[in-house]
Amino acid sequence: MSRTTFLPFLLLLAVEIVTFAAEPGFPRFAAASVHPLATEAAVQAYKKGGNAVDAAVATGLTLGVVDGHNSGIGGGSFFVIRAADGSVTCIDGREMAPAKASRDMYVIDGKLDNEASKTGALAPGVPGALRAYELALKKHGKLTLADLLLPAAEIAEKGFPIDEVYERKIAAMVDPLKKFPASAAIFFKDDGSPLKKGDLLAQKDLAETYRAIAKHGTAWFYGGAYAQTVETWMKRNGGIMTAADFTNYKAVEREPVRAKYRGYDIVAMPPPSSGGVHVAQILQIMEHFPIRDLSSAQRVHVITEAMKLAFADRAHWLGDPDFAKVPRGLVDAGYARDLAAKIDLTKVTAVPSHNTPPRWEGDIFGKHTTHLCTADAEGNWVALNQTINTAFGSKVIVPGTGVLLNDEMDDFAVQPGVPNAFKLIGAEANAVAPGKRPLSSMSPTIVFKDGQPILCTGAAGGPTIITQALLLISNILDRGMEPNAALKQPRFHHQWAPDELKIEKAFGDETLAELTKLGHKLEPVVAFGACQAILWDADRKLLVPAHDPRVPGKADGQ
Repeated sequence: MSRTTFLPFLLLLAVEIVTFAAEPGFPRFAAASVHPLATEAAVQAYKKGGNAVDAAVATGLTLGVVDGHNSGIGGGSFFVIRAADGSVTCIDGREMAPAKASRDMYVIDGKLDNEASKTGALAPGVPGALRAYELALKKHGKLTLADLLLPAAEIAEKGFPIDEVYERKIAAMVDPLKKFPASAAIFFKDDGSPLKKGDLLAQKDLAETYRAIAKHGTAWFYGGAYAQTVETWMKRNGGIMTAADFTNYKAVEREPVRAKYRGYDIVAMPPPSSGGVHVAQILQIMEHFPIRDLSSAQRVHVITEAMKLAFADRAHWLGDPDFAKVPRGLVDAGYARDLAAKIDLTKVTAVPSHNTPPRWEGDIFGKHTTHLCTADAEGNWVALNQTINTAFGSKVIVPGTGVLLNDEMDDFAVQPGVPNAFKLIGAEANAVAPGKRPLSSMSPTIVFKDGQPILCTGAAGGPTIITQALLLISNILDRGMEPNAALKQPRFHHQWAPDELKIEKAFGDETLAELTKLGHKLEPVVAFGACQAILWDADRKLLVPAHDPRVPGKADGQ
């Protein structure tokens, strides 16, 4: 699972949808991300003659500088692209287990080492974000990777004042970050105290890495000088990643998950993302209930029960489709109808285990945390999720590189049945194996009506990415909200195990009390998640970008 930066880059065409309130919109281009400098990078890429794909990559690279605790070129990414010619491309840039990885590599003397998959030399998977950027630009971009790297390098060189989110993230990771000198040198002052809001964060090594990639190409990173430097450090520090692992990494194209919801078409990322499968699955279960007409507590109850059913399936069936048989029947409309029939409107229903979708043995998905959105008037939409997993990933910056390496190995079931950092349980389908990609919850999603894109969304926040995305979609399609209003709505999340309903207190005491009476075990919180979206307003013929009010960010356009 991943705390991610999500970047939806969208271009919308005129279609008929519900009329929304007159939010600020843009006729040619729109972008939304969790940082103003990243959104500005998208706008500048568009002004240079780029399209929504170029803008997405520009934002992703910049987020690796200004939101590096969440994502960067030391991690991975998923693209869902709707190109101007109408084609849909899904690019899998998920991290990959090194060739020397093994199923029980974190089990020592019969006991699981709970930290080795999260911190240090054994935590990173082979990064894939840069390869995914390269493939996205090759297929659908107008600018070069160097065009987009150099402005981000300048920000890294000059530095930027960190915000309250960055300050909080550093403060929460003081001890693990101090274990690695190159990391401590960046995130702490000379007296050893952590950077505070307003302090300048300069990353000169990262700037030089970006410039080297711009000059020499991605081969410098994948097998060249960068990969050799990482291999040398790994050998000295008990790691197993090699330069050959980098050389062997490839971003791959996959067929999207497709499903229908109340006359709309949902197009989302397939496995090794679990997000697309389960956003579609939960929505199709919800379709059997009058969501718009339910009371607050009833709506939360129904959707929560659907979440439980989907996450139980996730724990058993989901994994890298190159290694595990992931049934397409999980998004079968008939299967969703059968699951919906299990939901009791008057009380919580126990979900002891997964269910079995139709054709599970043979009809499988094919082989081969920051969120942002962009869109342009040519018809290009991009939904991009990228991540290094938990805050600051493995906490490792190999000296001289400036690149935070991910801790994505923790997204495997490092010991089947044992929860990971996000309390998620996995089975053999998601066990560690050489060259395998760990399961993710990243959920870049594009919604279509009558064949034309109308909405792009995604989120950051581990397994809550799935539920944030589907709630945003439901708030817009079921409840007729414009995107900013939809993002302000209180959220809730249930992932089957543990059996608890994480719910924002903004629902109010009455709704929380009713849910308790229905049998839900509540975990009230002030807020969680970070979701972005872009909507096509057909009446005004404008793109309407929106960013989550829970976190700093910016929506902008042209």
